[in-house]
Amino acid sequence: MKIQGKMFIWLSIFILAMAILYGVWSKEPAGTTALFLAFGLAIMIGYYLAFTARRVDAMAQDDKEADVADEAGEVGFFSPHSWQPLSLAIGGAFAFLAVALGWWLLYFSLPLILIGVWGWVFEYYRGENQNQ
Repeated sequence: MKIQGKMFIWLSIFILAMAILYGVWSKEPAGTTALFLAFGLAIMIGYYLAFTARRVDAMAQDDKEADVADEAGEVGFFSPHSWQPLSLAIGGAFAFLAVALGWWLLYFSLPLILIGVWGWVFEYYRGENQNQ
């Protein structure tokens, strides 16, 4: 975590320098504001990572002699198959299309979104995947 913290802090310093240079040179408020906000986000992440790195044990990424396998472990459980993201994607596409074509399209998108969310939440409470 020490490496990532230093990287984000240096990135934030670079973004701050570019924000000041861009603001002075272009006198354009929207881009300058966006760059200062990007600086704020980068410094928050860098500070958090540096702050956390002092309180946790050294990880394999902090050791220059470490191998890739030193940090290996279980990543987590990933669903092997699910139709719910497809339902959510179609419902979300219809919802965004409703902004362009007309709000009446939300009547078709909201049931698809609700079915997708409901199915995704309760995917492992019924059917063949119940005991996983």
